[in-house]
Amino acid sequence: ELFSSVSIGPYIMSNTANGNDSKKFKGDLRGPVVPSRVLHIRRLPNDITEGEVISLGLPFGDITNLLMLKAKNQAFLEMGSEDVAQNMVGYYSTVMPIIRNQPVYVQFSNYKELKTDNSPNQEVSIFDIWQLGHRRLFAPSVPAVLRVVVENLVYPVGLDALCQIFSKFGTVLRIIVFTKNSQFQALLQYQDGASAQGAKLSLDGQNIYNGCCTLRINFSKLTSLNVKYNNEKSRDFTRPDLPTGDSMEHPHMAFTPGIISAAPYPGATHFPPTFTLQPAGLTVPSLPGALTSLTLSGASRLGFPPMSAGHSVLLVSNLNPERVTPHCLFVLFGVYGDVMRVKILFNKKENSLVQMSDSTQAQLAMSHLNGQRLHGKPLRITLSKHANVQLPREGHEDQGLTKDFSNSPLHRFKKPGSKNYSNIFPPSATLHLSNIPPSVVEDDLKMLFSSSGSLVQAFKFFQKDHKMALIQMGSVEEAIESLIEFHNHDLGENHHLRVSFSKSSI
Repeated sequence: ELFSSVSIGPYIMSNTANGNDSKKFKGDLRGPVVPSRVLHIRRLPNDITEGEVISLGLPFGDITNLLMLKAKNQAFLEMGSEDVAQNMVGYYSTVMPIIRNQPVYVQFSNYKELKTDNSPNQEVSIFDIWQLGHRRLFAPSVPAVLRVVVENLVYPVGLDALCQIFSKFGTVLRIIVFTKNSQFQALLQYQDGASAQGAKLSLDGQNIYNGCCTLRINFSKLTSLNVKYNNEKSRDFTRPDLPTGDSMEHPHMAFTPGIISAAPYPGATHFPPTFTLQPAGLTVPSLPGALTSLTLSGASRLGFPPMSAGHSVLLVSNLNPERVTPHCLFVLFGVYGDVMRVKILFNKKENSLVQMSDSTQAQLAMSHLNGQRLHGKPLRITLSKHANVQLPREGHEDQGLTKDFSNSPLHRFKKPGSKNYSNIFPPSATLHLSNIPPSVVEDDLKMLFSSSGSLVQAFKFFQKDHKMALIQMGSVEEAIESLIEFHNHDLGENHHLRVSFSKSSI
């Protein structure tokens, strides 16, 4: 249940007639694909609502018109610009949108615009909600501060993950995370009450990960948050000049530290650097480390179909066929779960299947690694249709392209309740090193990590424990390749180096 398309809830609709004048639109005759700001949406459920169709497009930008053809289970959605439409089609070509457990299809229409007269026998809704501003639908008295409780916290959820999720509904000004009554909680302030209302309508009761980390959202009695420090426990995006103190104060309550968060948030922008904010809205396809799909009624709303326990195989594409190996993918994906098998496709070596031990680990790996660069190329990761990776038949060699790692001693998550579960972070330029023997000094490790041609920018041993250190590489891509190369490197004295991504920087 990752986060991609998000339903903005019942903001809409008016002037919807029940007549059937759909003869005017026979559907699109498919010729060469020419981009258009009008999108043709097919295979919709019988009882589809206008709001559900609109929610497919809202995360991408302005919507200017809608034509519903309920008798044909189709709709036409006119976006504010061709760029917004291209973002939407590009995203849904890799992530199948699901409405009420049914996949729907999004493609460019042959129509360049929708001309509708809103006559009583036309199945159409014309609206100006998003262009004129949905804020007018809500009274100014709607609070802008939300209180968020994350229940059933199986996997870590931090300040940055919450910002990524909630930023889809508007500008997040301030956020504070804390633990109270043994529950991970957050206070989050939007720029306006409408954004807070939209987030509450769509996210309350949803799971961040499959079957766990459930969001419970209420309006706070506070009208504003007073943030004094920008760090992993609190952030004021309007004040990038605030110090990074290790404590925080709030006039209304005392907060204890929250759980570990993801990579640090830069500056005053309310999206992480991997998001691109254009005038028309969010360019969703460029979310490498974001949580990327939310579900609708019950099991599935609009995004990845929920994965069953046995559905844990990922299709990894856009690999560098000259450099990729099964071991390389085993080590990288092993940061986010235990990799069982890896198969590089014989005739398409830029594609690979990676089988994780369960569906939740597959989701974690997909959300953190999709879009990250490996060997000079951005990874493209989607859910595979295969339930497992087949080993080659006995006597059939496949040049070592298929490997079984199910009994590997390098699995990080074999032990139930392993502390590695609380140290899962997105790829970053800073790596955490552990299991360093006493005889190994700073220059030894800097020389080791430089030996592959990468740039070491900084290094620091942990003050109280020289078995651990942080090393900062020249880029995230260099850090990824260094982790692959040097995780489990033999440092002597029966010590094998352990390498993972760090949430900190030096």
